[in-house]
Amino acid sequence: MASLAALSLALPAALLIAPPALAQETSVSFGTGSGDTKAPINVDSDTLSVSQTDGTAVFEGNVKVAQNDMKLSAPRVLVVYNQAGDEIDRLEATGGVTLVSGEDAAEGDRADYDVVNGNIVMRGNVLLLQGNSTIASEVMHVDLDSGSARMEGRVRTILQSGKE
Repeated sequence: MASLAALSLALPAALLIAPPALAQETSVSFGTGSGDTKAPINVDSDTLSVSQTDGTAVFEGNVKVAQNDMKLSAPRVLVVYNQAGDEIDRLEATGGVTLVSGEDAAEGDRADYDVVNGNIVMRGNVLLLQGNSTIASEVMHVDLDSGSARMEGRVRTILQSGKE
């Protein structure tokens, strides 16, 4: 009976603690936030196919993309140009993507980089590594200008207390 009374006192306290652990969305920092999204984008790959009809270029095979201190790698990257065909509108990386900016790194199934607005959305089994911390979710939105990110879709992490 004493253990039932202790449980009835502990349960409300546990429920107060539980919601942050079950968060559906959380905000974090990502990268340095000093990236110039108008800077040139360097791409290295095994193959390149260009389509003049729809204004796209497909890079395949060990694709490495670099812009300032941001680096992205994937098996395939589709580059979509604007209507005039003189500027990159967006990049779509698929097949398992790694994104690194500063000391931060993230992995996911795909990443869509909106070059015009300086935003990257990673989707599918996203894992963010920051020092000793890891955060997992289904989606991560990165604002390259501010160096901030928002993770959503069943966010999971282990919080370090700083004590051993």
